[in-house]
Amino acid sequence: MSDFINPNDSFLQQVISAIEEHLDDESFGVAELADKVNMSRSNLLRRVKASAGISVSALIRQVRLQQAKDLLQDNSLTVSEVAFKVGFSSTSYFIRCYREAYGYTPGEEGKQQVETSEASNPEDQTSSRSSYLWPSLTALVTITALIFFWLQKENNQPLTYDKSIAVLPFTNDSENQENAYLVNGLMSTVLDHLQKIEDLSVRSRTTVEQYRTSAKAIPEIAKELEVSYVVEGSGQRLGDQILLNISLIDAQNDRQIWSQRYQRELDDIFELQKEVATSIAQATQAIITADERARIEQTPTENTIAYDYYLQGLDRLNEETKEGLLAGIDLFELAIKEDPSFANPYAYIAVAYYYLDLFQLDKQYGEDINTYADKAILLNSELAEGLLAKAMYYMQAEQPLLAVEYFEKVLRHYPNSAWTHNQLALVYMISIPDSKKYLEHAIRGLRYTVAEQDSSARSITYLTLANALAQNGFLAEAEPYLQKSLDYNADNPYSELLGVFVTLGQTMDFAAAQTHLLELYQRDTMRLDVIQEIAKIYCHQEDYVQAWYYYEKFSRLRTELGLDMFGDQDIKIAFVLLQLGEEERAQVFLDRYKAFTEANTSIYSDLLWAAYYSVLNETEKGIAHLRAFTKQSGYQYWVVMMLEDERPMNNLAVHPDYIDIVNQLRDNFWKEHAALKKNLQAEDLI
Repeated sequence: MSDFINPNDSFLQQVISAIEEHLDDESFGVAELADKVNMSRSNLLRRVKASAGISVSALIRQVRLQQAKDLLQDNSLTVSEVAFKVGFSSTSYFIRCYREAYGYTPGEEGKQQVETSEASNPEDQTSSRSSYLWPSLTALVTITALIFFWLQKENNQPLTYDKSIAVLPFTNDSENQENAYLVNGLMSTVLDHLQKIEDLSVRSRTTVEQYRTSAKAIPEIAKELEVSYVVEGSGQRLGDQILLNISLIDAQNDRQIWSQRYQRELDDIFELQKEVATSIAQATQAIITADERARIEQTPTENTIAYDYYLQGLDRLNEETKEGLLAGIDLFELAIKEDPSFANPYAYIAVAYYYLDLFQLDKQYGEDINTYADKAILLNSELAEGLLAKAMYYMQAEQPLLAVEYFEKVLRHYPNSAWTHNQLALVYMISIPDSKKYLEHAIRGLRYTVAEQDSSARSITYLTLANALAQNGFLAEAEPYLQKSLDYNADNPYSELLGVFVTLGQTMDFAAAQTHLLELYQRDTMRLDVIQEIAKIYCHQEDYVQAWYYYEKFSRLRTELGLDMFGDQDIKIAFVLLQLGEEERAQVFLDRYKAFTEANTSIYSDLLWAAYYSVLNETEKGIAHLRAFTKQSGYQYWVVMMLEDERPMNNLAVHPDYIDIVNQLRDNFWKEHAALKKNLQAEDLI
């Protein structure tokens, strides 16, 4: 139980018992323990330090790890199951702590027992070895453990967090809350400078924002964020001066290792930001390359009034509302008026316009996005925000190849940007369909967010990887990732939907899928994605009356909401209407689908045309396009799963070459699947 503590110390035994009572409660920390043993936090910290020689948070961790060791020796639970039982929500963090405590990973616990047994009973070596032929490997097929081992292999050294850091939101000490934007801007810029240093692993602004009003202690926050260092700061504006207090804390020892109080003129704000970031990096012994130092030392503008407007604009953008976007644009325009050569506000105006247009059927700001992005790049060709804005323009302009070019340029400046990798994953899922590249960037996106504590971001990242695996035919392997997605956000609206089709792909039970989809629909009758999936299931079952019921609702909602989405569904709607004898109404959707297909330059272009000509009963043209599609690679598993029974393909299915073409598509897919599987296994990813 707790054999690392003196059994005669009744106080410590009382504390340990309280910890063990709440072992599976990940939120049970120092404050909760103090309440449980009826002590003030400060008294508890002092008593534990005096009795055990360690901090309270370290004691809690040791108790958890000792219990984990006992459970792992029993060999009946997986590593992830043990982690959750002892209060670790992150398997990767559990593995790290376990390795630090015992010198080997939890997956090797069984092996350690075998080696101990062999050393003491050499005559039993053969039987002992045969009973431990890597049973724990299957227990490690969870997402965080997989990524942990992948990183070890890629770097050829144990994964450490020695240079991981979180910059907590700075506190505004001024009585005038209108000056909060300045303090927020200082924090964001310091964080941004640190993110330019590849040798540092820096948690994102959105991740640390949740701790703005948190009462949690630094060690608790560091544990949740899985970082070794935490930066705290507070500041205020006094007339034309800035007062700033900064501290760097070694979170593992809860010890301040660097602090500084600054009092500078507003005109010196840029030097202040550079000095703070550089001092923090030096205190962590991070390596700063010459290029990184040059980027940090760039001064965005000499005009402090323009910069002040710019910081106000960023503060409004971070509200993530339409009103905030519009207000931000106005403030950025004021910054440009003060300094027309200031690149940053141009870039953020483009970004703001992009988000105003996102998912709107009638795009209003395409030229504005392009103009402002170009201006930002013209003024500063290496400004990451400008490159990102240009990538966004090309995404809206439906030129994904050019968008990829600019996303890749962003990664040169922010190589650890999980957001950018996730954007590239989406590009390769939707705009330039390529299942292999989708999976590659989904994995890299996870690599850089796996230690982040933003539950929503984690949930989306796990969902992205699950979807990428499913698209490549790894359905069983996708399931634990889907569960992780739901663990971090039970309200994620897409994870359960994907789960329906992961299950369907393994069981081909359409009735069960239909039941589950209808349950999702009852929870939210406005979900276009669910409605069109229900319609497709009814279409597959040749219940065209019910299919049209849901397709009609889908079409009406799509129009009312002004959304330019799911253009590929129009051929299915047309097909359903034709089965119901509604030729005139079907023609409307056929025309829309034809326009959609003419604009489509993806690998699926020939497949889209094949469906079109099938519905028109122009079989030879349809077969020609379907045969041309066999020359493509990187298409999704769902294509080969459904193609043979896809109802809009009915007219092609009677062609004597149809089954041969479908079988060729299947063969091509599974050959690629086998090669990809070999690579993933070599990387310990499946």
